[in-house]
Amino acid sequence: MSKKVYPDAVTALAGLLRDDMVIMAGGFGLCGIPEHLIEGIRLAGVKGLTVISNNAGVDGFGLGILLETKAIRKMVSSYVGENKLFAQQYLSGELELEFNPQGTLAERIRAGGAGIPAFFTKTGVGTLVAEGKELREFGGETYVMETGLVADLSIVKAHTGDTAGNLVYRKTARNFNPMMATAGTVTVAEVEHLVQPGMIDPDHIHTPGIFVQRIIQGTDYEKRIEQRTTRKRI
Repeated sequence: MSKKVYPDAVTALAGLLRDDMVIMAGGFGLCGIPEHLIEGIRLAGVKGLTVISNNAGVDGFGLGILLETKAIRKMVSSYVGENKLFAQQYLSGELELEFNPQGTLAERIRAGGAGIPAFFTKTGVGTLVAEGKELREFGGETYVMETGLVADLSIVKAHTGDTAGNLVYRKTARNFNPMMATAGTVTVAEVEHLVQPGMIDPDHIHTPGIFVQRIIQGTDYEKRIEQRTTRKRI
């Protein structure tokens, strides 16, 4: 068995967690979230976390379980509208929030993983997003400077991975997981299907194994849907 493969989330996170660290958590809504690794962080009891994630899960699921234990001090996100506990903690001053336009957040993470310290974008110019940030003109247009993001630990979820850490994501799970895997000092991945090296077509790999230090195979995924809207059959 590869040295990267661990039997469960708690074991895979051993020695990596501490209070006040920065963690990137992959997924989009509740799609492609590292359910087992989030639970492993909750069980570790760490506090004062800064979590970079597109959203904060929902009440009682996803990153929402870390809000329940007040493990998170600050969220760096682009959408938090599905979590009532998040709103309560933010409005009461218990939780700090750094809001980002969704595309800006994705690019900040990609830039951090690529070693790019900052970039300029038109998104947010003239709004609260640009307050306190450097503005510069290019071609007669105003742009705001955004900084790249990196983390002490990235936790990601993939559909398939091999024991060398090569990962393949499925559909919407590709929105944030791939760039987060590059932007963590250490990246721990959980996968639904764990296979041997050579069983994944190299052309299908989204995250090369060089970015992944530890990997687990998860089971019993809930894969909840945030909101289900249906209409009667005609």
